Amino acid sequence: MPEHDAQMTEMEKLEAGLPYRYDDPALARLKDTASQRCARLNAIDPLDAAAREAAARELLGQAGDELDIQPGFHCDNGQNIRVGRRFTANFNVTILDGAPVTFGDYCMVGPGTLIATTGHPLKAQGRRERLAVSEPITVGDDVWIGGNCVITGGVAIGSNVVVAAGAVVTKDVPDNCVVAGVPARVIKQLG
Repeated sequence: MPEHDAQMTEMEKLEAGLPYRYDDPALARLKDTASQRCARLNAIDPLDAAAREAAARELLGQAGDELDIQPGFHCDNGQNIRVGRRFTANFNVTILDGAPVTFGDYCMVGPGTLIATTGHPLKAQGRRERLAVSEPITVGDDVWIGGNCVITGGVAIGSNVVVAAGAVVTKDVPDNCVVAGVPARVIKQLG
């Protein structure tokens, strides 16, 4: 680890895109706050759209109008999630937002989807030290992410994209296409 890294807090390392200890007490407090806010959101009657939207706005860092987040939503910060107009997250969506996750306008996320900015070292020693690295995820406008998808850290998804159900997106996705598979690849261009 470079010398300057040793002088940084774990939060500073996370924000700089460097390996950090995910069990750091300051980071744990963020997760605790997010967990409490997610629990409040998930406890609200699904038919009470106004109360659900208000709770979701308290949880997220920024949200446009017409915000719809269904029960079973989980995140580990919340304030790093920014969504545009008419955002929908279906049931049981998890967004691990150690780094920023930004959605454009008119995006839909299908049920059971995991969007994870955070990964862990391939070497066992790094995992034993509880190290992680978080990389931002950016999603353009008019994107539909199907059910049970996985989006990994560092990925940028263009606008007018459909991510087919079950896809695992590990690389950037251009505009105007459908991606599918594990790992996801372009299977169709959209006009």
